Amino acid sequence: MQIKPRQHLLDIWRATARHSFEDGKLLTGDTDGMSSVADAERLLCLLYPATEVPAFRVDQPDTTERDVLRAVERVGSRLEIPLNLITALTQFMRTHTGADDSPTFAGGHYFQPAEAGGELTHDQAQLGVVDSYSMSVTLCLATLGFLKVYETTTTRPEVRRAVGELREATNARLTAAMISLLRSFTVNVFDAESEQGKRLIRVIGQNRQSDRAVLQQFARRFRPLRATIIESLTRGIQVDESIRDESQLFECGWAWGVVRDAPRVTDLDVQVPGQPDGIADRLPYVYFTVVALDGIQDLFSERTLTLGLLDADQQKLSEALRLRWELSQQYWSAVARFGSERWPLEDLPWQTTGLRLESEYFSLTVAAILVHDLVRRKATDDDLTRTVAIMERLADRGRVTSRMTRNDPAIGLHHPGVTMPLAGSDRSGGLLLWRMTDFSAQLLKRIVQLAELSRNIDAQDRLLRLAEQTFEHLWNRRIQDGAGIDLWDDVRTVYPDARGTPPRMSWSITERIVECLVAARNLYEQQPIRSPELAQLARELLSEATHLFGQEQLEAATGTDSGRGRTMRSIESRLEHARSLLDDRPATAFALALPVLQELDTLAQARGAATQEV
Repeated sequence: MQIKPRQHLLDIWRATARHSFEDGKLLTGDTDGMSSVADAERLLCLLYPATEVPAFRVDQPDTTERDVLRAVERVGSRLEIPLNLITALTQFMRTHTGADDSPTFAGGHYFQPAEAGGELTHDQAQLGVVDSYSMSVTLCLATLGFLKVYETTTTRPEVRRAVGELREATNARLTAAMISLLRSFTVNVFDAESEQGKRLIRVIGQNRQSDRAVLQQFARRFRPLRATIIESLTRGIQVDESIRDESQLFECGWAWGVVRDAPRVTDLDVQVPGQPDGIADRLPYVYFTVVALDGIQDLFSERTLTLGLLDADQQKLSEALRLRWELSQQYWSAVARFGSERWPLEDLPWQTTGLRLESEYFSLTVAAILVHDLVRRKATDDDLTRTVAIMERLADRGRVTSRMTRNDPAIGLHHPGVTMPLAGSDRSGGLLLWRMTDFSAQLLKRIVQLAELSRNIDAQDRLLRLAEQTFEHLWNRRIQDGAGIDLWDDVRTVYPDARGTPPRMSWSITERIVECLVAARNLYEQQPIRSPELAQLARELLSEATHLFGQEQLEAATGTDSGRGRTMRSIESRLEHARSLLDDRPATAFALALPVLQELDTLAQARGAATQEV
């Protein structure tokens, strides 16, 4: 199934508007207000394309396109859509604000009690989580960009007041989310002889070297990273002094929430209220690290920089987050590719060291960090080719591109999903779990990102085929009837063993598919990959065609309105056009040169025949 970003985004917008709006007002449901994550994901399904894709812009009503208006007619008319979105966003900001006027980041129903039959307490549901911090960064930046453009189109005092109120609340939430991300970053230092140390050595060494040799190689490879952590990490974190000892192993990344004993951030021009004490253990999770990386990169996107969306305090926080963003990518990318032969990441499935879990989902999350790093440092062909192969294997093992067998354990990746205990959450009254059901959507997102990065024709072709297969799998999982019709997720449609599983409305999966379609649009916006071999052939064809055209021009001139005169003008125009495409689109230049050569040959034959007759 070919990915058609515009058409499919319009389909999702139509379904989202039908599900969430009535007469321009945002509808509330059973889960609204309980999870800031789900509420942010729902709004981003509309706002993210509206701010990232020019054809979907609604912040300048005079330029909104007709098919976009038809898709979101439930949100309002051309002039009403921006105002109704402002109202919906203001409603979100108010809902997720605490009694002290500080933003809240409740995980809500996304948390699950570990105890069978247990129920979440109110305090547990209100705990902040990295998913909410990261999603809030993306939502707030999209909102600020939307407001900055829209306010130039209106002079109405009441509208400008509403814009000002929403901007103030959005800035407060963005700053709080950035601070929470800083305080959720952690460096876990542990001894090589500890249980966790032995697991890490086993994962990266793959039992091919002695533990001592692996430890020595780890010390050498991570010496620069260790030095950066010691010298540069200060804001919002306390790093164990034992990291200075090179015989100690370490991991870095994001815990599930604010880390216990994480210091408050106080060195800002404006003091930010509501920096709650953390309870999370100093244990990095690859899942939450990926989630944080996805949100943080929006802070230094071209749109954020061009529109100047960050204030002075947010600029400081952004720089601190960027350092952690780079450290995490470098660490996990190096761990994933450790050694000189087979990568640890290629040894599926990935085994986590702190929680003693293993799953293809964790392989995918480590691969996602690797993709981030490959984009950052411009991947080599070897790195890219090996990563493509990993994605193909994960798609197969997850039964995304292959048939699900009876009683296949792979169904667990999609339903009920992969669960993780949240280390330290028992300090809130009982251990909590976090469940991930978006394996296929995350897989598609990383495949499209890799395809956008790739400048290798073979690798990109494999990735595009894999993306189309994965997208078809996901598109078939849309809910067929009921309140969430044409949204996600209904695994019964693709997995026979899940027949007893009811459809489950998931804004998490829906929002990730929207991200994938925006990324696919960016991919198609790029110039095609240039083939050096085809460029040389096209150049040779055009050289011959130009020479033959010159020969034809030596013949006696005819009237400009004659058939031969019109043909010569057409040939000259097409030759000039083909030459202009030679560097960027050699295949097109090649295709244009062939009929020109045929016409020149026809002209030469006609002239030869005429000479013989005379």
